[in-house]
This record gives sequence, structure tokens and C-alpha cells, in this order.
Amino acid sequence: MISALQKLPNGTIQISVTIPSNVVKKAWDEVVDAAVKNAEVAGFRKGKAPKHLVEEKIDKAKAQEEVLKKLLPQFYIDAIKEHNITPIISPKIHVDKLEEGKDWQFVAQTCESPIIDLNNYKDKVKSLTAKSKIVIPGKDRQEVKSEEIVKALVDSVKVEVPEILLTQEVDKLLSQTLDEIKRLGLTLDQYLSSSNKTPETLRAEYTARAKNDIILEFALQKIAKDEHIQVSEKEIEEAIQKAKDSNERKNLENNRYLLANILRQQKTLDFLKNL
Repeated sequence: MISALQKLPNGTIQISVTIPSNVVKKAWDEVVDAAVKNAEVAGFRKGKAPKHLVEEKIDKAKAQEEVLKKLLPQFYIDAIKEHNITPIISPKIHVDKLEEGKDWQFVAQTCESPIIDLNNYKDKVKSLTAKSKIVIPGKDRQEVKSEEIVKALVDSVKVEVPEILLTQEVDKLLSQTLDEIKRLGLTLDQYLSSSNKTPETLRAEYTARAKNDIILEFALQKIAKDEHIQVSEKEIEEAIQKAKDSNERKNLENNRYLLANILRQQKTLDFLKNL
């Protein structure tokens, strides 16, 4: 395998990988051998037709797809190990023209966790929480809202959000919106018209939202790490037991890692409220 890594200015990591022709040939033969076992060719019993006859009739595009399924995951994993990177998203893959008897090449784009500079976030948050600590006789304490703390945190930190990560999150939000629109029996044009938006303004709105969400997520992770905020198994079990029904309880059981992350985020927000 030959691979080369390039770090783009927008935070995206691009890996170019070459799969040797002999490896491609071996995987191709395996795909054809599997096709032979199930092939039905006139004049031969099922699975007994000569390999060359089956190969002549095989759908080459589908066969190439099967070869890629065999090779791409392992070659991608080998490449990220070789370059010692830790991707946080599934790669965006582009495969070059596939030619018989030649090396195959593909380009994978991904990204690592962005570097977070928390800056003076504690000062910003403390300026908000200070008012909740003032006790005035005869009056209720003025509680600080979570939204205020989140905004202060996001405004304080410095981070370059990788473009590929931002694009992925925006696409996810748009996909969720399209699903909701369909459930309402509307078309996208009808939804945009009713909300006085265009495709461009909708994407710009979701881009800003996704960027804030990403910054918040990584900032909370950094704070939790710096302040040694952890979630115990007991806390996870207690959260699971509070599920409203057996289906929700089963879902939480199957996603304990995700639940732990959510609980850790909440504990980190509570830490900020108490600054």
C-alpha cells in the first residue's frame, strides 16, 4: 500500500491511498469465485460452469463494488494507523477510475477532534453566575439560565471547526428537517414559502446552528477532561431505571456509551452553573 496524507487549511485531513494491482486481482478472483458457486449457465449444473464463462457474463460494475467493499475498509484503517491519526467521523470516499490490471486509487477525507482554546471562559461564566449568588431579603435568587451560560461559553472559546465536520452536521440537520416536512405532507417548496426562507438562507441558518453545537460539544468535553468530571456506573444505572417504559430502558441499555456522554455533558453544565 502507498498512502499520502495532506492537512487542508479548512481542518480537513485528506489521505490518498493506492491499492496494488496484485491485491485487486486477488480480491477480484474471490468475488468471481463466489459468483461461480451461484451461477446458472446453460448447459451446466448450478455452480459448475467454467470460471471464464461466468466472468464474461458478470456485471463488472457490481463486481468492482464488491471488490471495493472488501478492500477499502482495511486499506483506510491501515492508512490512518500509518499516519497516526484519530478520525472522529466516517470518511468521505472518492474512488478514481478503476482499470483492470492496474493499481486502484481512492481519496478519503476525514478530520480529527479540533483543538479547543477555552480562553477566559471561567471569567465570562462567573460574570453571569455571580448574580445568582446575591441574596436580597424578600426576593428570590436570580437564577442564571443554561442558555446564557452556553452562549457565554461558545463566545469565549477559540476553535477552528473542520469544514468536513461542519458540512456533515449541516447535512444531518437538513435531512431531519426534510423527514419532518414529509411527515407533515408538505413539499420543501411549500415549507420554504411558509417560513419565508430560501434554500440558501435555510442552509446558512443550519450552518450557524451546527457550528455552535459543535463548539459547545467539544468545549464541554475539554472542560470535563480538565476538571476530571466523570460519570459512574451507578449514575448510568440510575438514569436507565428512570426510563418511562421497557422500550426506552432497552434503548438506553444498548447505548450506554452515548448515555454516559449525555450525563457527562449535563454534569459539566452543572459545574459551570456553580462557578
